[in-house]
Amino acid sequence: MEQLSMNLLAVAFFLYLAATIFYAVSVTGGKWRNKEGRMTGNNWGKFGYITAILGVVTALGYFFARWAVAGHAPVSNMFEYTAFFAITLSLAFVILYGIYRVDVLGVITMPIIMLMIAYASVFSTEVQPLQPSLQSHWLEIHVITTAIGQGILAISFGAGLIYLLRTIDLKSKSMTKKTFGVEFIMYALMSTLAFVIVTNAFSAFDYEANFAYINEDGEPAEKLYELPPLFGPNEGELLTEERMQPWVEMPDWIVSDDLNTVFWALSSGLILYGLVRLLTRRRVGALLQPLFKGVKPHTVDEISYRSIAIGFPVFALGGLAFAMIYAQIAWTRFWGWDPKEVWALVTFLFYAAYLHLRLNRNWHGEPSAWLAVIGFAIIIFNLIFVNLVIAGLHSYA
Repeated sequence: MEQLSMNLLAVAFFLYLAATIFYAVSVTGGKWRNKEGRMTGNNWGKFGYITAILGVVTALGYFFARWAVAGHAPVSNMFEYTAFFAITLSLAFVILYGIYRVDVLGVITMPIIMLMIAYASVFSTEVQPLQPSLQSHWLEIHVITTAIGQGILAISFGAGLIYLLRTIDLKSKSMTKKTFGVEFIMYALMSTLAFVIVTNAFSAFDYEANFAYINEDGEPAEKLYELPPLFGPNEGELLTEERMQPWVEMPDWIVSDDLNTVFWALSSGLILYGLVRLLTRRRVGALLQPLFKGVKPHTVDEISYRSIAIGFPVFALGGLAFAMIYAQIAWTRFWGWDPKEVWALVTFLFYAAYLHLRLNRNWHGEPSAWLAVIGFAIIIFNLIFVNLVIAGLHSYA
């Protein structure tokens, strides 16, 4: 059953890839003639939508099959949560696309879903038992609701990015704040892709570096690195022969192997981004811009707003209300200023400010698009950096 669940996730990945191709052909392809000989829009977008729906169904099959194997909702570690986040994003896309029928949204959203699944796969995919503090139905209620809220909110990022690529002049020689912002988004997406490539490359050669160190409880422990250790554990001793020594020894309050992972992602992304710029002699955003010339800016602006208006209350319910109930059960307090809790509050306040500005100060168009992008960046920062690098009660993930 466990292997079946992983096979279903792999099938879902390739269905999302097929949907990406269909949507791309829909945007770039010519029109078709109807029976009367008149030129009409092509049907590739419909094929993309059907394929995306099949991807969602298959991905949900993975989710429930893994649930049956584990005996609990598969959302308790980085692989499971990130994969489920991708599933909720695809589900939100299917719903919103059914309303607005904007093919270009699939060109952006489907690759992001695939990137998230690929990123999830670099972590351990083994089914793991829950720690005692996590053995509660409130964990499932809290995490599933939070992920659904974040998946809906993530649609606003795709729509916001489309708006920026459609309206900002990326071909000018001068680098403005706007063009730098768009290029930084491209770099961040490429860093995820580069990290997946680098991780799988080292995995293919069975790279491992093991360290002995003293953990936060003052007890001897070991830490395994699956990428060359640029940042080593505090007072760590390398146990694996013929492996490089760390460049920097980190303090004990930083999860050194995860910081090492983040650094590898950022540096490999910079190399990949630089290669693309060198080979094409153009900004990455400018390479994509022709795909969006037929987009109506006000439509994607509305999609971005609607996704936040729907996703915000769902996230607030799961990320704050249910989270505090679960915290009281697990740790006998509603709030403890744990890093994960703090950034969940930051996310809530940011989107609350977005809705306030949108409704009361008439922030439409480009300012709204930038806020949607920043909001998604906060979600990803909480998922990756806070979850991996900063030690806290949620570091089990």
